[in-house]
Amino acid sequence: MSYPLWYNECMIGILDGKSLATLMKNEQKERVEQLREHGVSLGLGTILVGEDAGSLKYVAGKHRDCDEVGIESIRVDLPASSTESEIVNAVEKLNADPKCTAFIVQLPLPQGVNTNRVLELVSPQKDADGLHPENLGRLLLDINASSNTPLPCTPSGIIKLITHYIGADFLNGKHVVVLGRGITVGRSIGLLLTNRKINATVTLCHTGTTNLPEITRSADIIIAAVGKAHFVQKNWIKPGAVLLDVGVSRDKDGKISGDIAPDAIAAASWYSPNPGGVGPMTRAMLLENIIQLGIWQHENSST
Repeated sequence: MSYPLWYNECMIGILDGKSLATLMKNEQKERVEQLREHGVSLGLGTILVGEDAGSLKYVAGKHRDCDEVGIESIRVDLPASSTESEIVNAVEKLNADPKCTAFIVQLPLPQGVNTNRVLELVSPQKDADGLHPENLGRLLLDINASSNTPLPCTPSGIIKLITHYIGADFLNGKHVVVLGRGITVGRSIGLLLTNRKINATVTLCHTGTTNLPEITRSADIIIAAVGKAHFVQKNWIKPGAVLLDVGVSRDKDGKISGDIAPDAIAAASWYSPNPGGVGPMTRAMLLENIIQLGIWQHENSST
């Protein structure tokens, strides 16, 4: 199913993450109910340190999603003055809590806290975000994508958008240009796109890339995860390319802008809006990770 957008008299397919996430939640709710009937209850834990407005909103959204599908919420809210040892203690408690299927440590952590140390203490078997070094290492080693490993939420959400709306085999053989080398998207999405089941070719661009417009003009698909408003220009786009707008910028009034300039959209065949595209899918894939981790944990406890 496609959602057409008329833009400068061109019909562009919309990669509508909001609608797809709603479909996924309906299906996930049924699966959670089925698991409960078999004695498997699911719980998402969050560790939030301080009262950053963005972090509060983000964590609240995750728990609303869980409530919609029947997953229990386990909130750990710590003051901004918390020491590293107090945060580590919270991580260890959730690792040991049988009611907690998976959890996240909301970033950023207070200045002076070793963020990498804290994140690495999260049990890989409870890694809701799919970004634990052990799980990323499994994805790196497993070129056939066959392991029981939680997937990075935003990259897996991007792939779900493309395969749902455009086609299951669309990515095979395509040239994907990724802008930005952050761990949540840029550095991790190549692990998924280059496995044999998807079989795309990936070029990762960053601040050291000197011929960026030339590279993007060769792309079948552009995934922009830079965080600079309207960074990708119209003359960077090959006609008919697929555009995934991931980066988020806010102006002084709080208005959200994506990485792709509005006039650049006219060159695309498909486009993910921002907001309403990749963001809802990130949250839907977090729920998917919780469900999968719950199944794997139950299977391992039964053997």
